[in-house]
Amino acid sequence: MAGTYSQIYIQVVFAVKGRESLIRKEWKEDLHRYIAGIIKQKGQKPIIVNGMQDHVHVFLGLRPSMAISDLVREIKNNSSNFINSQKLVKGKFYWQEGYGAFSYAHSQIDQVYQYILNQEQHHKKRSFREEYCELLKRFEIEHEDRFLFDWLE
Repeated sequence: MAGTYSQIYIQVVFAVKGRESLIRKEWKEDLHRYIAGIIKQKGQKPIIVNGMQDHVHVFLGLRPSMAISDLVREIKNNSSNFINSQKLVKGKFYWQEGYGAFSYAHSQIDQVYQYILNQEQHHKKRSFREEYCELLKRFEIEHEDRFLFDWLE
């Protein structure tokens, strides 16, 4: 039988270098649209992009021919270039190294979409660190806290 068929849904989470709160409301939506455009340009399906001042959640449909690491590298490189070329922050903008990638079933699309859509509500109750550690725990991903991010204390 010809063709490759798949259903791969991935949530990618990554933070601003040093977890600084640099993503401003005034240009946050432009950044999210730009990231969605990168995903489309790479032949993948953006479902939702949203986040807070210090991190971003990207939920997408991934084709098996694309490595997650390659796509995330493209997203981070191109979006940081966008932020810097538009001079949206003082100085130079960088994303932190690393990211989290979590897979979901087709039946979970709406649940994950709603969760990412309502980031501001979630972060009234818990910090990004708590949220990220909960994802790692829920997905049973072994890790050491000291290697997660350069947390601001």
